[in-house]
Amino acid sequence: MKKLIPFDFVLETIDRLSPYTKPMFGCTAVYVDSKIVFILRQRESHPEDNGVWLATSAEHHASLIGEFPSMRSISVLGGGNVTGWQILPEDSSDFEDSVFKACDMVLRQDPRIGKTPKMRTRSSKMLKKKPAKKKRRSPKRG
Repeated sequence: MKKLIPFDFVLETIDRLSPYTKPMFGCTAVYVDSKIVFILRQRESHPEDNGVWLATSAEHHASLIGEFPSMRSISVLGGGNVTGWQILPEDSSDFEDSVFKACDMVLRQDPRIGKTPKMRTRSSKMLKKKPAKKKRRSPKRG
């Protein structure tokens, strides 16, 4: 059974950019080209963090808070620490207006929203190959 995507109007709104999704942390990550732009979250655990998460960086927080007064850090990510990710909370009075505005920013390719994920590297343990064992040949019988 396919899981429903929360806040699927986000995908409809940025449809011309051909967004695609991937499951992430029990949520839905939204990508445009190689950039992650949003995470859509609607879960029973930590409902205060339900909404649309913005992929951004700390350097953009001050300018984005001017655009999104209800935007805040995500509590489940850092126990009060400021993270690059910010949330437009589902329970805020301006939720839909803010999400549509964020979608418009993505459509305009505003550099404040969207991150190119870092490539994961294999751990050094995985990179070290064990020498192949030599196969013992059985003696020829003559």
